[in-house]
Amino acid sequence: METAEINWDENNKDIKKYGELILSRGPLDARDIFEEWLKEEMDKNYGAFITFVGTVRAEDGVEALSFDIYEPVLIDWFKRWQEEANKRGAKVKMAHSIGDVRVHESSYLCAVFSPKREVALKLIEEFVENFKADAPIWKYDVIGGERVYAKDRSTPMDGAGILDINR
Repeated sequence: METAEINWDENNKDIKKYGELILSRGPLDARDIFEEWLKEEMDKNYGAFITFVGTVRAEDGVEALSFDIYEPVLIDWFKRWQEEANKRGAKVKMAHSIGDVRVHESSYLCAVFSPKREVALKLIEEFVENFKADAPIWKYDVIGGERVYAKDRSTPMDGAGILDINR
């Protein structure tokens, strides 16, 4: 596997940037990230800029969600999606949290830029659904201050050795 170049955000050492992929300790600032992405792409003649924001919901006593990420596999997964978007004349960007994100805070952002709205709409749906199914991100509920593996809402990865916890 090829090694990805890591660019640390100069203002925040808890943010890693792998090209169009951002990983951040704690919650994401959707406004700042979307504004940055829009500034980066506004002169590229894209006719569509479609975003998705994943926010932690208040349900079942959950105080927060906590995320672990297997970064090398996520980077490869994301690169494949960048290649797919490029084949369609589009661009995909993504940000995800590592660690704890409280209720009503954002943990996942993605955006598609495309010259055509139809391409952008289809691509964002495919990207978000595939993310939920295949991205190497493990989710925990935080209840009573304790992390509890959310096995029913996490996707097992072959060979990962994760997690068959009976909680």
